Amino acid sequence: MNVGLLALSGVVVRTKELAELGVSLPGFVERGKVIATLPSLGLLTVGALTPEGVDLEYVEVPDADSHVFRDDLDLVAISTYTAQVYDAYQVADQYRKMGIPVVIGGLHATALPLECKQHADAVVLGEAEESWPQLLRDFQAGALRPFYRSQEPGSFDLSTSPVPRYDLLPDMGSYNRVTIQTSRGCPHRCEFCGNTVLFGPGFRQKPVPQVIAELEAVLARWDRPFIEFADDNSFVDKAWSKELCRALIPYGIRYFTESDIAVAEDDELLELMHRSGCFQLLIGLESVSHGSLAGLERHDWKLRKRDGYLAAIEKIQSHGISVNGCFVLGLDDDDPGIFRETLDFIENSGLIEAQLTVATPLPGTPFLGRLQREGRLLQEHFWDRCTLFDVNFRPMRMSPLELEEGLRSLMRSVYSQSAVQRRKRHYIEMVKSL
Repeated sequence: MNVGLLALSGVVVRTKELAELGVSLPGFVERGKVIATLPSLGLLTVGALTPEGVDLEYVEVPDADSHVFRDDLDLVAISTYTAQVYDAYQVADQYRKMGIPVVIGGLHATALPLECKQHADAVVLGEAEESWPQLLRDFQAGALRPFYRSQEPGSFDLSTSPVPRYDLLPDMGSYNRVTIQTSRGCPHRCEFCGNTVLFGPGFRQKPVPQVIAELEAVLARWDRPFIEFADDNSFVDKAWSKELCRALIPYGIRYFTESDIAVAEDDELLELMHRSGCFQLLIGLESVSHGSLAGLERHDWKLRKRDGYLAAIEKIQSHGISVNGCFVLGLDDDDPGIFRETLDFIENSGLIEAQLTVATPLPGTPFLGRLQREGRLLQEHFWDRCTLFDVNFRPMRMSPLELEEGLRSLMRSVYSQSAVQRRKRHYIEMVKSL
């Protein structure tokens, strides 16, 4: 049996003016250009769950028009981001016309299974570890079911997840980073975040030896790769985090990951992160506005941390770890003054990088549900605009046009060559002084 694993994971900004200005999204977009796609860990995990005797081919699909369709496949499995789901549907429809069954899974499929089912023979909801083996058995028996659901969301024991099939990936030149997942979920549950749609409400971590086994699988394939720990919040559990960092030190790797601002509260952890090769942290600061942070997540944790943002950034970067501060514009308390406030904060903070995004109503999120109830969506079907940069709704305290124009103006200032060089020089001087 031949199975094609098709990853559609490119992100293309739809608003031309924003793309030309230089939006930045680590691993996907830099200065307005798609620089690389990250490997689909979901599909590589599916590969590891596939029994011997089944031939697998992993294929990156930039878009529907450039894909080379194959008629020698028995089954096609597609994973995609919401922003590229329309391309995924075109690819799926064509394979089905060719008589080849299609399976679609991932976050979008979990949030909108009935929509996906219109373009697929089967839809996988939730985590693949609990569904893919049974799906293959049913397919081989000629009894493929329309939907495969994992058990209670967030209940899967990550210690039983297999090492992804990194050997299925093409040459490393196709990627700027290789991804390893150490955890799933995040305890903060921000209104606009889609991680709970797929992973459930909890926070789970893999045992450290399991993470090391995955790292060694990567190192066996590539010499000195740049690693991204593809987590929503890597260093929540401080004791586990220190154990992981100590285990990473002997490997001499460099890595990027995401975490929250609380890492600044633990000097020992910061030192271990630096020694283990942590090159940069993406931290969801979300907003410089106290009003916009209020009610963003269940316990107003980020609101309570807001006054310590500047000191925390300085503390983290003083340990040789650069901070990429992520800001979300267009939150309910944002008015046109938020763009100047954000620029002032970035310039005063010493941040080496800043990721500027707009609030995005992703499928399955409380944010989308609330905007639907309030009648604030600009159009009913807008999945290709779920890029984190394109405006899809009416903000509370400014017009959509003001949000778009404010974002463009802010990007002109933050991503200008002089501003980028100034931030880099500041960081280099700080590192030299360590």
